Amino acid sequence: MNQHTPVPPAAPPNPAATAPGARVTPTSLGARLVSRSEAITLLGRLWDDHLRQHRGKLILTLIAIAIVAAATSVYPLLINWAFEAFGKQDPWAIQTLPWLVLIATAARGGAKFAQVYFTQQVVCRAEADMQFALYTHLVEADLEALSREPAAAWTQRFTTDLTYVRVAMTRLVNVLLRDGLTIIALVGSMIYLDWFLSLIALTILPLGLIPIMRTGKKVRKVSKSTQEETGSMASLTVETFSAARMVKTYGLEGYLATRAKSVFETLRALRLSSMLQKGSMDPILEALGGVAITVIMVVVGWRILSGQSSIGEFTGFMGALLIASQPLRALGNLNAVVQEGLAALNRYYATLDTKPHITDRVGAQVAAFGADAVAFDGVSFAYGGAKSAALRGVSFEAPAGRTTAIVGRSGAGKSTIFNLVPRLYDPSAGRITIGGTDIADVTIASLRERIAVVSQEVNLFNDTVAANIALGRHGASRSDIEAAARLAGAYGFISAHPDGFDAMVGERGGNFSGGERQRIALARAFLKDAPILLLDEATSALDAESEQAVREGLERLTEGRTTLVIAHRLSTVRAAERIIVLDAGQVAEWGTHAELVAADGLYARFHKLQLADD
Repeated sequence: MNQHTPVPPAAPPNPAATAPGARVTPTSLGARLVSRSEAITLLGRLWDDHLRQHRGKLILTLIAIAIVAAATSVYPLLINWAFEAFGKQDPWAIQTLPWLVLIATAARGGAKFAQVYFTQQVVCRAEADMQFALYTHLVEADLEALSREPAAAWTQRFTTDLTYVRVAMTRLVNVLLRDGLTIIALVGSMIYLDWFLSLIALTILPLGLIPIMRTGKKVRKVSKSTQEETGSMASLTVETFSAARMVKTYGLEGYLATRAKSVFETLRALRLSSMLQKGSMDPILEALGGVAITVIMVVVGWRILSGQSSIGEFTGFMGALLIASQPLRALGNLNAVVQEGLAALNRYYATLDTKPHITDRVGAQVAAFGADAVAFDGVSFAYGGAKSAALRGVSFEAPAGRTTAIVGRSGAGKSTIFNLVPRLYDPSAGRITIGGTDIADVTIASLRERIAVVSQEVNLFNDTVAANIALGRHGASRSDIEAAARLAGAYGFISAHPDGFDAMVGERGGNFSGGERQRIALARAFLKDAPILLLDEATSALDAESEQAVREGLERLTEGRTTLVIAHRLSTVRAAERIIVLDAGQVAEWGTHAELVAADGLYARFHKLQLADD
């Protein structure tokens, strides 16, 4: 039995476990402003990953856009022709014009609907594909990467961020392509009607690009901060309502309201700033349009008085200019929307580009071990960002087919050992073997296939009881599921439920008691039938009756399996063949219960304290 100098323990970072109401600002992957070259790269990736495969629909969209632009450009020409026809009292023109107007408007309306239809099909499909790609990436990500941000911040990536991207894609089609092509077509009509007036308009209106570009940069900065603050708000609300019982019993309503007001006020200020920045676009363009119209009216007035121009030409030209004003304003606001979308798209790809560190080694083999010995050989480990190591040179062996208990103070490294066995993390030094095989030399899938975990924190999905048990072995038959439930002592209360195994467990298993949830989790472990079993104080939060039922199930489950069990109550580990005592990330002593009590070391002190408490 060895004694080591204690080292201050380290705990894994867990932002989601902060106190209710605490401000949680998500780590902003890709939150910095993107440059123009980066924006081009991002849009190129978006095209290659999610848009290229919809080329057919995008071509149909472009055809529809061309029809919309062409039909719109005809309007000022029809206005000019109408004035001339009415002035000359041309019967044929007067009879033909209404039909031409009807054809133009019908073509524009039908093409516009087709454009919206195909655009939304592509954009919504792309958004769903992006959500799925992000979800699968995060599901497969390292535990350490997932723990960097609270769950609400990750959820925001699927909702707020990708909504920004979807809106930006839609506006790029509707505004940049449709409205842009419409403006070009209208400019062609204006030049056809009067090239000199067109030159005046095209000289004045582009002056609005300078403030528009400046405003776009400001909007992008505000958008980045708004997306981060939205994540903080989501984290705050999720934490608050998930801890509703503690909030009520501790009277935290006032405290949380104060914290929430700070978050909501910050978000309000950011959104207001964004809206004001965007709202400044229309007045700028409106003022420039007014200047252009004023100058044009002065020039046209002089030309009409001198007989160089007709009212029909002036009316048609002004009609084209006024029709173009709406898409021009839309183009002015486009930059702000695109900047928001780029900020969100950058965060999306920054997340996807984060590669997992826990991967199969080259040449990794499928695990062939069964209920063999689990051995730690000089294992050290520190969580990212921690100042001290969680484990330092830990060595021990859990005998094959037997139960080994791991005890120690909080923070001694017990949970870290459980995280390392299924390779949720990799040790920074040393190695872990099962049956003499280094677990890093086998595939992760085959390793985890041979390990079952039963924890005091039961994770049930909002699905049926049968579906939750079947997670232990995909494709299991109903008879196998029911057999596992019998072994776990869960068959009785499940079959007594009106819906039986088809009963919904509710969010976080809320439709069942703590003991019932634990036995459902036990049934899942029975169904998996893994040779290596990790038990994390599976009965600590249960009442005496439920604990007894779960303990009986655990006794059946551990038979013939190599079992590692974390226990805070020593009464649960007395029967273990071997007990490992951890202190500050190191093995302080090991042996049987009787040996450790007789040694009068750390375990004996724990034992005396618990006897005194009892």
